[in-house]
Amino acid sequence: MSGPALPPNSTIGIIGGGQLGRMLAMAAARLGYECVVLEKGGCPTRDVCVEQIDAAYDDPAALAKLAERASVVTYEFENVPVGAMEELARHVPVYPPAKALSFSQDRLVEKRFINEHGIATAPFVPADSDEEIADALARFGGRGVLKTRRMGYDGKGQRVFDGKTEAKVDGVFSAMGTVPLILEGFIDFSCEISIIAARSLDGSVAFYDPARNEHSDGILRRSTVPSQISDTVSAQAREAARRILNALDYVGVLGIEFFVTKDQELLVNEIAPRVHNSGHWTEAACAVSQFEQHIRAICGLPLGATSRHSDCVMENLIGDEIDDLPQLAQKPNAVLHHYGKRQARPGRKMGHVTYLKPLGSS
Repeated sequence: MSGPALPPNSTIGIIGGGQLGRMLAMAAARLGYECVVLEKGGCPTRDVCVEQIDAAYDDPAALAKLAERASVVTYEFENVPVGAMEELARHVPVYPPAKALSFSQDRLVEKRFINEHGIATAPFVPADSDEEIADALARFGGRGVLKTRRMGYDGKGQRVFDGKTEAKVDGVFSAMGTVPLILEGFIDFSCEISIIAARSLDGSVAFYDPARNEHSDGILRRSTVPSQISDTVSAQAREAARRILNALDYVGVLGIEFFVTKDQELLVNEIAPRVHNSGHWTEAACAVSQFEQHIRAICGLPLGATSRHSDCVMENLIGDEIDDLPQLAQKPNAVLHHYGKRQARPGRKMGHVTYLKPLGSS
């Protein structure tokens, strides 16, 4: 899509009906757009869109219907079929571009791409057998994180080798699903941060303040802004994001996770071509949230301001923690968001709460 911005009352197609799709549809409605979601079965986004196409992401008839209904299409998570997005893009603009998916869906390809653009990552090697896992661990001093190259998220498809005990690798390749793996060297980091960046159709870029992130069992628990990192590290994060956005000819919002080492070296952990959990705080602490920013970008509107009006801490509500919502609602500084999921399960993100504080009080 090029030329003037998409006019109000146009339709945006969203592939994926989870909480991110739901929040994108809510942001789109504020700007006067309707949304159609492609998702199989019940989903949180169905409550806030004008239509749900109940089908698989690669269903040809469903994709054809989406292309006919929508003026532009986006997606809410990175594990959608690249081939389907490439075919869809022949009929309707798709943002972010399918090229971004092709890099982000394979951890080995992703890290090589990042390194090729002068951005550091943890050391890594492919490992496609028990023998290769053992060799890789020996290379990294017995410490590392073994991951499936594709389809892992929220700590799934991972195994940690801490080096405290002798690594036993017999049968590990089979236990990981007999799929291509990558072993990443263990990083003794001081903190984890992320940056939410956006690039528009005209190539303009914008960055939100980096957030400091805390994880448990591979799932994000908390994001704090300001992150208390140095201005130098913050500038390095923005420059890394700028290089990645431009290299991909990206349109939309991108999340990038980093390790900050004790020597203040910045290492990219992974990129996510979509709105990101660690940017949920923007809906409470900024005039323009990451969700509205994404809609602005893909529809040809000017990017919005990314400055904060508050300091904040965003906490995910996981599993039955969502039952605490009535108590959380009593806190005067709490901004609540329930994802509309019907059933709470262990490890399932059910909502989040952002606690606001006066700017500069952190």
